[in-house]
Formats: sequence, C-alpha cells, structure tokens
Amino acid sequence: MAYQEFSPHPALRPYVACLWASQAAAGPSRHRVLPDNCVDILWQDSGAEPFAVGMMSAPIWVPTVRPVRTVAVRFKPAAASLFLGVPLHPLADTRAGLPELWGRGNVDRLNDALWQPGMTTAAQLRLVEAALLARLAGAGPVVPSLGAHAVAAIEASHGTVRIEQLAAALGVSRQHFSLRFRQQVGIAPKLFARICRFRQASALLVGPADVATVSARCGYFDQSHLIRDFHDFAGTTPDAWR
Repeated sequence: MAYQEFSPHPALRPYVACLWASQAAAGPSRHRVLPDNCVDILWQDSGAEPFAVGMMSAPIWVPTVRPVRTVAVRFKPAAASLFLGVPLHPLADTRAGLPELWGRGNVDRLNDALWQPGMTTAAQLRLVEAALLARLAGAGPVVPSLGAHAVAAIEASHGTVRIEQLAAALGVSRQHFSLRFRQQVGIAPKLFARICRFRQASALLVGPADVATVSARCGYFDQSHLIRDFHDFAGTTPDAWR
C-alpha cells in the first residue's frame, strides 16, 4: 500500500499531527494498524461515508478487497475534540460516521468535492484543510485543556511519569484527572502512557539495541512487561518485531 504524510497548514499545526494519503492496490490484502494515541478522520473513494477513528487500545488488521484511495487527517492527542465537537472516550476502539459529527450536508459537499474526477492529492488536502480551518474558526478562543497539559508531560517522559504525581502537579485528584483525561484525550491516562512507552520501545527495536537494553532504557520493570506490551499493542513479540 502506498502511503504518504504531509505537513498541515501553519494554523493547524498545534492540533494536527499530519495529513496523509494512501492508495491500496487491487486484490485481497490486509495491513496492521497499531495504537498510536491519535484520532483520525478518513475520506475514501470506496463509496463509504467518511468516518472518525477513535483512540485504539489494541492492533487491528484492515482488509482490502479492491483498490481504495484515502485522504485523512491525524490529530494530535487532546486536539480532536476541538474539531469533532464531542467528548472522545465514546470513540475509543471504534469509529463514528462523520455526518453524525459534522452534519450530513457539510460532509456530503466536502466528500463530493474530494472525489471529483481529476482531483490531485494536493487539491484534496487543501479542501480538507479548508474544512478544518472553518471548524477551528467556529470553535472560538482555544485554551489548553488539562488533557493537553497532561499529554505533554506524559510524552516528555516517554510514558514513565507516574499518574498520581501528574494529577497532583496539575492540582486535581486522580479520579478527576482520569475522568477529564478520558473525555479530552479518549482513553485512560495509564493506557495512554503505556502506548507512549511502547511506541518508543518499538522504534528502538528497529535499530541495533537488544531487547534487554530497550526494556531498561524505556523504564520497564523487566522484560516481561515489555513482552506484555508488545502482545497487547502489536500482537507479536519483541523478537518477532525486530
């Protein structure tokens, strides 16, 4: 499958990790998608409705039976609710049709424009950016949320910060912190931190470091905890991943 990422419009960069486009070839196939602590919106030329994909807690295999073109936006953690207009925790491990979130008329007009004959990927992404900029303008002044502050701290520590300490640093109880985090980010803070640490470990294992070294460097108590995360988030073992 051909896949390419693109930098977003400057005004969208605080909220959007990237825009992306892909083209799946003909013939039965499937590809694995891992949890990445992000929420995406996808538009496809298959005739299906555009949809938002919530935070994932496990890997999924996406089947393809015929050629499919996709253009999409990937939001940074804690940013998607600004554009979707809903709390994010009901979207975890599922998808929602975009008409339910943006309204049927708005979605149909954009989708029809995206798949006009002769549309280039660059032109399609400009249309997506225009729709996102309009949503951003309609949201009014943006104040960084508790979830955004927490995400920054968790990512800075590569998932090793203690949730109790983070809640205390933000001046709230752990229960209140967890509730607000799930609403604003989409999953529980401990799960978000585990995925963050797993992503660092999986990236390091592509290089020359061995499993024991990566386990220690990423702050795992022992290799069994690293193995568990690979089972949960990649459906494989660290050695097989290498």
